[in-house]
Amino acid sequence: MRLEGKVAVITGAGSGMGRAMANLFAAEGAKVVAAEWNETTLAEVVDEVKAAGGEIVGVQGDVSKAEDCQRIIETATETYGRLDVLCNNAGIMDNFAGVANFSDELLTRVFGVNVHGPMYLSRLAVPIMIAQGGGSIVNTASVAGTHGGAAGVVYTASKHACVGLTKNTAWFYTKQGVRCNAIIAGGVETNIMASVDPSKIDGAGAQQAGIYGGIIPAMLKAIDIANLALFLASDESKMINGALVSADAGWSAA
Repeated sequence: MRLEGKVAVITGAGSGMGRAMANLFAAEGAKVVAAEWNETTLAEVVDEVKAAGGEIVGVQGDVSKAEDCQRIIETATETYGRLDVLCNNAGIMDNFAGVANFSDELLTRVFGVNVHGPMYLSRLAVPIMIAQGGGSIVNTASVAGTHGGAAGVVYTASKHACVGLTKNTAWFYTKQGVRCNAIIAGGVETNIMASVDPSKIDGAGAQQAGIYGGIIPAMLKAIDIANLALFLASDESKMINGALVSADAGWSAA
C-alpha cells in the first residue's frame, strides 16, 4: 500500500493514463479525486475503483477553467481533509500544424488544457501541501516537451511549457517539501487523438511528424505510465525533484 493515507487528485481520469492511475493509486491505498470533463467516462472509472474496493470521488470539470480547478481542489480538501498528490495528466493534441499554419482557436484550446490547467491546479495545491509539510506533483509531459518532431507547434510548445512549470515549481518549493516531476511519455496507447478533428489535420505537418514517429521503438500501455506516476507520487521517490523521467522505450535516445 504505497500510497496509504494519501489523497491524490488525478486529472484526465476518465480514460487512458489517468484512468490507469486512478485504479492503481486506489489499489495502493490512496483516496482518489478523479477529475474528468466527460461525465460518462468519469462515472465508469468511479464505478471501477469502487467495485475493486477503492475509495474515490469524481469531479466533472474542464481544467482550462480556473473555477473548475478550484472546485476540483476544494473537493479533495472538503472530502478528505488534505491533498498529498496532484497528477496533472489531462491533455489534448493539436492538428500537427507548424508555426505558419496554427489557428488562434487551436492555440487557446490546447494551451488551456495542457498549460493553464496544470498551472491553475498547482497554484491551488502548493499552499495546501506546504501547510501539510509537503506533497508531490506529477506532470504528464511528452517527448514533445523535449523534442521538436513529435507533434505540431502548439502541442510541442505546450509540453515545453509543462517542462518549465515542472522545473520552476521543483526549485521554488523544494525547501517546503513540495516535489514536482514530469513524465516524458513516448508513444502510449490512449485515445488522445480523439481530441483532434480529422478534417482539420494539417497534412504536411502530419507527414513531417511521421518521420519522427517512424523511429519509435515501441508503444507503451497506459499502465506503464501509471506505474511510473505511482513511484513519483510515493515516498519511495522522496529525493527525486525537478526530474524529467523518460518513459518512451528508448525513443529519446535516438
